[in-house]
Amino acid sequence: MSNTPHELHAEFPEFGAKISEMKAANAHFAKLAEEYHEVNRAVHRAETNVAPTDQFNEETLRKTRAALKDEIYKMLSA
Repeated sequence: MSNTPHELHAEFPEFGAKISEMKAANAHFAKLAEEYHEVNRAVHRAETNVAPTDQFNEETLRKTRAALKDEIYKMLSA
């Protein structure tokens, strides 16, 4: 487990400019990116015990983050 936040620009460095463009031009993409950011921060806070949670909740957050990341990647690579 890594205590490094998984920011979108770090996860998809090859799509850095496209992420910024799509956030501005596509409301659905912007909403997904914001939701990813919120879930990602919650995972990071749980991992670093800033906001401790039980293992089940942390796993659910990670699965949600992965699903959002997959959807975002599909949109970026389309």
